[in-house]
Amino acid sequence: MNYVDGFIVPVPKKNLPAYRRLARKCSKIWCEYGALEYVETIADDVKSGKHTSFPQSVKLKRGEVVVFAWIVYKSKAQRDRINAKVMKDPRLADMVDGKNAPFDVKRLIWGGFKMIVKVYSS
Repeated sequence: MNYVDGFIVPVPKKNLPAYRRLARKCSKIWCEYGALEYVETIADDVKSGKHTSFPQSVKLKRGEVVVFAWIVYKSKAQRDRINAKVMKDPRLADMVDGKNAPFDVKRLIWGGFKMIVKVYSS
């Protein structure tokens, strides 16, 4: 089974054009190093819950939107190799430190996940 990195990111709506540019850049770099799939989505039907929700998870503020993203790899070992290369890539040097990111990196949620079910419909 494949391995997935998942992300939840609060992005100020005014920064969405810059975020999209960054996401396109990142997608090319990750896939260049071997990621199988790179997907970024913007919340469309996401409500705040009473106990937990996507907005609550990132402490969403007025004027922000939740981005839900994932990257698929062949394996965890491949993910580790790819991410090591990505973090050293000079094309992302201005983003890795977080100072120039179009979102609050302190509120980004990230984690690696083992797939347990994968189904394709025809």
